Amino acid sequence: MRLLIVGTLEGHISAAGRIALARGAKVAHVDDVDQAMVALRNGQGADLLMIDVVLDVGQLIASLIAERFSIPVVACGVGNDAGAAVRAIKAGAKEYLPLPPDAELIAAVLEAVSQENNAILFQDASMQAAMKLAEQVAPSEASVLVTGESGTGKELLARHIHRKSKRARNKFVSVNCAAIPENLLESELFGHEKGAFTGAVARRIGKFEEANTGTLLLDEISEMDLRLQAKLLRAIQEREIDRVGGTTPVKVDIRIIATSNRNLEDEVRKGRFREDLFFRLNVVNLRLPPLRERPRDIEMLSSHFSKKYAAVNGLPQRPLSAAALAKLKSHAWRGNVRELENTMHRAVLMASGPDIGPEAIMLGDQMGGGDAPRGETLRPTASAAAPTGDAAAGAATTQDLVGLTVAEVERRLILDTLQHCLGNRTHAANILGISIRTLRNKLKQYSEETGAAVHPEPAEASAP
Repeated sequence: MRLLIVGTLEGHISAAGRIALARGAKVAHVDDVDQAMVALRNGQGADLLMIDVVLDVGQLIASLIAERFSIPVVACGVGNDAGAAVRAIKAGAKEYLPLPPDAELIAAVLEAVSQENNAILFQDASMQAAMKLAEQVAPSEASVLVTGESGTGKELLARHIHRKSKRARNKFVSVNCAAIPENLLESELFGHEKGAFTGAVARRIGKFEEANTGTLLLDEISEMDLRLQAKLLRAIQEREIDRVGGTTPVKVDIRIIATSNRNLEDEVRKGRFREDLFFRLNVVNLRLPPLRERPRDIEMLSSHFSKKYAAVNGLPQRPLSAAALAKLKSHAWRGNVRELENTMHRAVLMASGPDIGPEAIMLGDQMGGGDAPRGETLRPTASAAAPTGDAAAGAATTQDLVGLTVAEVERRLILDTLQHCLGNRTHAANILGISIRTLRNKLKQYSEETGAAVHPEPAEASAP
């Protein structure tokens, strides 16, 4: 966990730093927003930014968006200044922490943004086989290709391999090849020099250099353009990269882990993925089984997520009823563990009795999600027939949609989901159950219809 503190935190920087260090974070400090951006461009990296509200929070967040740094920001200010908190949140901060710093609050924030503490929970034999192989190859320097359906935990496994490797004390850097436009992915991977293209306002270190001596995860590598695949192959083979606009090769020492939710051998046969790159990456292949092939894990994971979200929401822990568990086990789980986690989060909020009953298990065909067959009319469950309290509010929201076309409802759902995800298209696509490409096409359509940009990607403002 890498924490970058921006500003003096009204004189409490030493205390905040000590608390974060005690919780296992690596802490760095800069004086202002400009210095923070210089540090990030130079490859220092951060998993969380903590900024003093006396600085321009909006400027920091706008700069992060413009230069495609996806890092959560937490604002800090003296006392419970409601005005400062509102301004910081409106500017895009994830959270506001009062100063002087409280150890438990900082620990909670670090835990929320850190993925390094997430254990991989499993009992099923099919998952045990995958984990045993991961443990066996982790100490090696071999490239690893992790395959599996969306939501099976490919990135989580990649982080686990890094933690068990000889590079564990060095950086783990991840880049989502599906979430970055093709014309910007090369710069994201290899960096660029100042003036290399329109919007390149300063030299920037790419993910290869940032991950030097550590591990680089190329998430959803099957989405990468063939031209860029050739440059990637050279970088892996020669262990050197060329920045966009640069003249001197840069040596790098990294271990590559790649993931894909597609069958790359099929992609090779169809001419959409280079065979030589496939062989270079596929030294070891780890296939994560879908959740429907892990029946023993459904009960354990459901119980884990119900306890987690009961604690998060300050609600009592309720056990799963036998009927609810049977409903979970009979579901297809197209979204795998991610879908199960979201389902249990909803169930914790919906449950009202001594346990979590089947009426609280709202699956895809009941939520209007990606699991509903196309053309099927969505029907309320029996428990929704006479809504009260929060359920009544939900029914009222549904009534607001009456009179709209399906296309208008879809548009509202997509844009509201993007708003909820603070513009993060990858997260929004996962929640909506559609691909990144489908989401991009929808947003392009909406932009053409209105004549204005609709939820532009963070990098689009500075595209070359």
